[in-house]
Amino acid sequence: MRFRMRITDGDVIAVGPGKIALLEAIREAGSITAAAKRLDMSYRRAWLLIDELNRSLRTAAIDSSKGGAGHGGSVLTPAGEEIIALYRRIEHTAAAACREDIRKLMNMLAR
Repeated sequence: MRFRMRITDGDVIAVGPGKIALLEAIREAGSITAAAKRLDMSYRRAWLLIDELNRSLRTAAIDSSKGGAGHGGSVLTPAGEEIIALYRRIEHTAAAACREDIRKLMNMLAR
């Protein structure tokens, strides 16, 4: 069992585990296309997730340049880096604070 946090704004998941994983993959791969391949998702799905994330934020999480001769690419902005750091810190802190309750809940599950 894993603790998974989502921040919603109405019906929109503004920040969640999938978007954080996508940001981390973009940071490592340098492009949305390569990140999508690493996560076994379509480019369109990845682009929609990034678009939804960027529209939810005051400052964009990634900066992209178009393809062509230079082949384009994407980099995380300082806001994107901070979102990952905050999300992972909150996730770690919450999991540690709830460790005993999570263990009890897991013991109740049929395996």
